[in-house]
Amino acid sequence: MKLKKMYSKYKDVLAYLVFGVFTTLINIITYWLMAYKLHQIVMVSTIVAWVVAVFFAYITNRKWVFHSECDDIKGIVKEISAFFSCRLATGIVDWLCMFVFVDIIKINDIAIKTLANIVVIVLNYIASKLIIFKHK
Repeated sequence: MKLKKMYSKYKDVLAYLVFGVFTTLINIITYWLMAYKLHQIVMVSTIVAWVVAVFFAYITNRKWVFHSECDDIKGIVKEISAFFSCRLATGIVDWLCMFVFVDIIKINDIAIKTLANIVVIVLNYIASKLIIFKHK
C-alpha cells in the first residue's frame, strides 16, 4: 500500500523522467545524425535536434505527464506558445553550452550534449509544472 501511495504521489515526476530520457535520446540521436551522417556544423545540428525533441516533448508532456485539459483552440494555442517559449529559453542554455564547451573549449560534443540535456530537463520540468501545464 505504501508503494502505491508513493507511486500516486510521484507518477507525474516518473512519467516526466521517462519521457525526458526519450526526449534526450531523440535530441542526441538527431544531433548525431545531423552532425555525423549529414555532416552539418555543430550549431545547425544542435538547432535541428532541439526542434525535433521539443515537438516530441510537447506531445508527450501534454498527454501523459501533465494531463492537459485544454480542449479549445485558444487554450491550446496559449499552451503551445508557453511551452515553446520556455523550451526556447532552455534551448538557448543548450546552444550556449554547445557553443562554449564544444566550439570554443573543444570538449567532446556528445558528452557536453548529454550534460547540457540533464540541466535542460530539470529546467523544463520546473517551467512545465509552474507555468505551462499548471492546473487551475
